[in-house]
Amino acid sequence: MSMNTNIEDKMEKIVSLAKRRGFIFPGSEIYGGLAGTWDYGPYGVELKNNIKNLWWKNFVTDREDMFGIDAAIIMNGRVWEASGHVSGFSDPLVEDLKTHARHRADHILESAGVDCSGLTPEDMSRIIKEKNIKSPAGNAFGEVQKFNMMFKTNVGANTDASSVSYLRPETAGGIFVNFKNVMDSLHPKLPFGIGQIGKAFRNEIAPRDFIFRSREFEQMEIEYFVSPDGWKDAFEKWRVAMLEWCNDIGLPADKVFEKEIADEDRAHYSKRTIDIEFEYPFGRKELYGLAYRTDYDLSKHQEYSKQSLEYFDETTGQKFIPHVVEPSLGVDRSVLAVLTSAYSEDEIGGETRVFLKFNPKLAPVKIAVFPLLKNKPEIVEKAKNIYSNLKKVFGAVAYDESGNIGKRYRRQDEIGTPLCVTIDFDTVGAGEDASLTNTVTVRDRDTGNQERISVDDLQNYFQEKLA
Repeated sequence: MSMNTNIEDKMEKIVSLAKRRGFIFPGSEIYGGLAGTWDYGPYGVELKNNIKNLWWKNFVTDREDMFGIDAAIIMNGRVWEASGHVSGFSDPLVEDLKTHARHRADHILESAGVDCSGLTPEDMSRIIKEKNIKSPAGNAFGEVQKFNMMFKTNVGANTDASSVSYLRPETAGGIFVNFKNVMDSLHPKLPFGIGQIGKAFRNEIAPRDFIFRSREFEQMEIEYFVSPDGWKDAFEKWRVAMLEWCNDIGLPADKVFEKEIADEDRAHYSKRTIDIEFEYPFGRKELYGLAYRTDYDLSKHQEYSKQSLEYFDETTGQKFIPHVVEPSLGVDRSVLAVLTSAYSEDEIGGETRVFLKFNPKLAPVKIAVFPLLKNKPEIVEKAKNIYSNLKKVFGAVAYDESGNIGKRYRRQDEIGTPLCVTIDFDTVGAGEDASLTNTVTVRDRDTGNQERISVDDLQNYFQEKLA
């Protein structure tokens, strides 16, 4: 019981800090909110962008076999017919017969200790009846049904069947329909990949666990095209690369796990899938996915579009539809995993301190600059000059002169700022030790240790520390 209390307490603290310090806010909050939606505040959007930018650098721009695109969110409805989403993109829904509240049937069963692997809606209905499982309100459930999670809309002025489209439920579709465009314009040789970062939308029955499961989210996704016999090598390389990425963003190795997905639980298009799971405060859950999608997607789009999506191998003279290995990474789940891993508490000076131990590459603010006192013009002027010079080089630099120096340190600790610079009397030559003129105090977030650094050496010092 105490363990659950600690887990709930940590999650509650993270959610509270995220709102209080401008990371993540409930969506549409002044109107009572909208379940499953979240808004990223000033620090949250910086953290999110830093994750996306690092991913793009690692997996797109730093590689010679990758190309980037940014496809439209709303596409021709036939795209989702071809991919199988219109007929088969569903979750199991069960309704409270008295209140008519709707729930995810697998969530209800899992909370009752039932393993839902491979279960059909019919299996779930049977188990609910056999075990006499009641709704959270204590009422009987109806039959489990399939619920399509796509958001449906109409494009243009008409509202007939010809105008039906959907908000994309994943970003992969935009990559597949642009395969031919990339081939025709850039003529890449296999193997090569197309990467994209973008929003996706799923009408979740029961969004939960903060930003882990929401109705609007963002994905960092790659479709890596290979010859039919080249998928195993590509799959293994991407598996290693994804684990290295987890380490790069500061996720503890003992909280990252690989799970081989059984045949009956894989998506219909996949011949092999590995989930990379993370130990969140609410349990071990899927963080990323790596799937071998065979030639399913391109074959289906070729069939429905009547456009050739074959690849011509100039070496062998053969034509074939490429196979695909897909590393899929959720942006929001990455943010939550990073926040969870970074959240720390310790004691300094007899007081409990909360701080976010971000990898410096991800920190929303890299450096904070403080004048010791805001009513000393010479100190303030020097501090603003140092701040201005550092901001031109490092960008994510903050200036703060509000409150005492201890409170300023705590505020920066809470948002994960790695280094703080304090300008004092010694800096401007008004102290007792003349040798400290034109030096500042630099404080390390993780240790609280301080050292004097020459103003002239600050840029090199920070470039080394923040690398």
